[in-house]
Amino acid sequence: MDQAAFSFSIEPLWKHTGAAIRGIDLSKPVDDATRAALNQAFTDHPVLCIRDQKLSAPEFLEAMKVFGEIFPQHNSRFAVPECPAIHYISNQDKLEDGSVYIPGEGYHTDHSNDEVPPKATVLHAVKLPKTGGDTQFVNMYEAYDALPADTKKRIDGLKARHVYQSRYSKRKLPQLPGEKAKIATKSVIHPLVRTHPLSGRKAIYINPIRIEEIIGLSEQEALPLLDELLEHSIQLKFQYRHKWNSGDVVIWDNRCLLHKANGDYPVAEVRYLYRLMLKGERPV
Repeated sequence: MDQAAFSFSIEPLWKHTGAAIRGIDLSKPVDDATRAALNQAFTDHPVLCIRDQKLSAPEFLEAMKVFGEIFPQHNSRFAVPECPAIHYISNQDKLEDGSVYIPGEGYHTDHSNDEVPPKATVLHAVKLPKTGGDTQFVNMYEAYDALPADTKKRIDGLKARHVYQSRYSKRKLPQLPGEKAKIATKSVIHPLVRTHPLSGRKAIYINPIRIEEIIGLSEQEALPLLDELLEHSIQLKFQYRHKWNSGDVVIWDNRCLLHKANGDYPVAEVRYLYRLMLKGERPV
């Protein structure tokens, strides 16, 4: 039997970004009214944390269809064997050069090098270190609203070229296997300011890992502008820092947030989460 509508509670976690949901079991189906309420909560709160879940990978996959269609993962290396549509996040993997790979390091928005990037990313905490491993989110609505009028005028209408890994990126990404390696050679162009299709609000849309150039600007003009926008955006007043609890399911909106994972915990302590993404819209 489907869960009845509005059987859950919503509690704000931060003044402009996060909210926690309690009182729902995502291993069970939900009715249409509950589905609508959950999606409205996600529009109102760009980060939703659904507490106290214990989901297998297939259950996680099915539950997240409440929020939209599943976006195909890029790197099959990280697929969960019993449910390949779900990938895992783990601090136990290494890059090709043997260095420890901390997934999600450095502020970014997921897969902006796709023509139609994912609207959302979802993680389910399966195993966590005793301390550390928080995820920091930056509300790019708030960052845009707080820009000086002359900066808004300057960046409205500008577009950036996104690639798999920018030559300016400080973060190193794992190589893509087989046919997926072609993704690394492609580029797409997206606006520097995008308008959310549901809220109608504008947000700064940058990605330090992916942006290769700003169309029409020289490198000497583009790099200082991107640095200025990032430095402005990551001020603490625009951030929400999520401290993970076992069983958390956290969904966030890539259309109006930056995020990063913190690798501030002993490598010997396992951090393991299920991960999936949801299909979005072409940025405008």
